[in-house]
Amino acid sequence: MPSPITLSAHQLTRFHGKRCVVSDVSLELRHGEVLGLLGHNGAGKSTTLQMLAGALTPASGQVTVCDFDLAQHPEQGKACLGFLPDQPPLYRDMRVDDFLLFAARLHRVAPAKLADSLASAKQRCGLSDCGNKLIGTLSKGYQQRVGIAQAIIHQPAVVILDEPTVGLDPTQIRDIRNLIRELGDSSSVILSTHMLNEVENICDRAIILQEGKVIFSGSIDELRRHSDVESSFIRLTAMLPEGDKAE
Repeated sequence: MPSPITLSAHQLTRFHGKRCVVSDVSLELRHGEVLGLLGHNGAGKSTTLQMLAGALTPASGQVTVCDFDLAQHPEQGKACLGFLPDQPPLYRDMRVDDFLLFAARLHRVAPAKLADSLASAKQRCGLSDCGNKLIGTLSKGYQQRVGIAQAIIHQPAVVILDEPTVGLDPTQIRDIRNLIRELGDSSSVILSTHMLNEVENICDRAIILQEGKVIFSGSIDELRRHSDVESSFIRLTAMLPEGDKAE
């Protein structure tokens, strides 16, 4: 029996001025699934994820999270979401524990559960020894971990990650990918990337956007059999800086 649907989007469209940047995008995300949103820079990935997270309102279309329509029941729907935008929303002059407790309160974690929620998020993100450190003193990889921790501290059903490994070194990329795979065991995860190998390594399914439109949707095995798509992204990654090509 298929796992329950935790997030669905139907015919999402969004304009920047008069230019249509996302056109008629539909998708579904199921419990325990990691879905990759793949596309070149400028394909509409971030705009799509912001609409899924309720940070942008679509010009048309519908987003449902855990059976809540985001337009009609935004508070209930967003309570089921954790979101890491492409620029992590961090306060660099705060200590890790203070920031994560602040995020937990914003997500309305009950006071009696704050300590357990903090310990769990730090453990899952490899931050157990970083609680007293200023966020601004951490490496970019560890700042990304803090960004993911704030997205999962309230144990959401759906986790949305926008380019979570961009700009990281190879070791940091491996660590973040392992974390994302682990998140997929307990939540639904959708992440955006422009790297084909990232989708192949950590995702169960893939959607490819090109100029704001879906040009492929299917399993990773189907993606690998889609030779035209694969060769296109192999050519793309061959032109990227070494840090972006790392496993």
